[in-house]
Amino acid sequence: MTGMPRAATLSEPMLDLMPLHGTSAMKAAFGDARAGFALLPLAMSLGWLDIKLRYRGSMLGPFWLTISTAVMVGALGLLYAELFHMNLSRYLPFLSLSLVLWAYMSATINEAPMIFTQSAGLMHAMRMPVTMHVLRAIIRNTLVLLHNIVVIAVVFTLYHVWPRHLWVLAPVLLLWLFDSMAVATLLGLLGARFRDTPPIVASLMQIFFFVTPVIWQPDLIYAGRQYLLLDPFYPIIEILRGPLLGESLRPSIWYAALAHSAVLWGIALVVFARFRARIAYWV
Repeated sequence: MTGMPRAATLSEPMLDLMPLHGTSAMKAAFGDARAGFALLPLAMSLGWLDIKLRYRGSMLGPFWLTISTAVMVGALGLLYAELFHMNLSRYLPFLSLSLVLWAYMSATINEAPMIFTQSAGLMHAMRMPVTMHVLRAIIRNTLVLLHNIVVIAVVFTLYHVWPRHLWVLAPVLLLWLFDSMAVATLLGLLGARFRDTPPIVASLMQIFFFVTPVIWQPDLIYAGRQYLLLDPFYPIIEILRGPLLGESLRPSIWYAALAHSAVLWGIALVVFARFRARIAYWV
C-alpha cells in the first residue's frame, strides 16, 4: 500500500461529535453565515420560487397585495385624515410609506418562527448552511416589498413629495437587512424549539401596530414623545421614512435605532452560536 502511514491515518477522526463552546461556537456561527451568503444565488432562486408557487394560477400574482395595499391606503387615509383633522396631502404620503414598510416588517417577523420548520424536509435531505434559509425568507418578503413600492411611487407623484438626504438610504437599507436577518434567525430558532412562538409573535405584532406610529403621526404626541424611542419599531422605521418624506431626523432617533440593533444582534448571535447545531433535530 502507498500513502500516509497507518498511525497518521488513524489519528484523523472521521467525525467529531464534541459540542462546540465559547469562541469555537461563535466561529462556527460566522462560518455558517459566510457559507450562507456564498449560496445567495440559490436563496434568491428559492425565494422567487416561493412567490411563484404562492400565487400559482393567479392572473395578477403578487400584485393582489399591491391592490389591497392601495385600497387600505386610500380608505384609511381618507378616514384618519378626517378624524385627526390633518391635511390629506401631508398625511397620505406618510400613511402609504408607513403601511408598506410595516407590511415588510410584519411579514418578516410573523413568518420568522416558521422558517426552519417549513424547511425541515430540505434540512433533513442535505446539509447546507442555516443562514441560507433565513436569506430565502428575507428575499421572498423583499420581492413582495418591491411590488408594493408602486403604491408609494403613485402617492408621492400625486402629492409632489420628493425625498431628501438620499445619501443615508444605503446605510439605512443595510441596517434593515442586518436587523431582518437577526430577528428572523432569533425567532426561527425559538419557533423551531417552541411551537407556541408563532401565535405569540402574531399577537405582539398586532399590539405594536397600534402602539407604533404607523397609522398615526408622532407629532400627535406632545408630552412624553421621547418614550417613543423605547419602541423597537419606531426608530428603525423613522430613519427610513424621514428621508423619504423629505424630513430631517433628530440624532436621538439614530442613536435609538443603532442601540436597538446592537441589542438585537447581540442576543441573536449568542443564541445562534449556542443552538445552531440543534435546529435539524428540533424540526
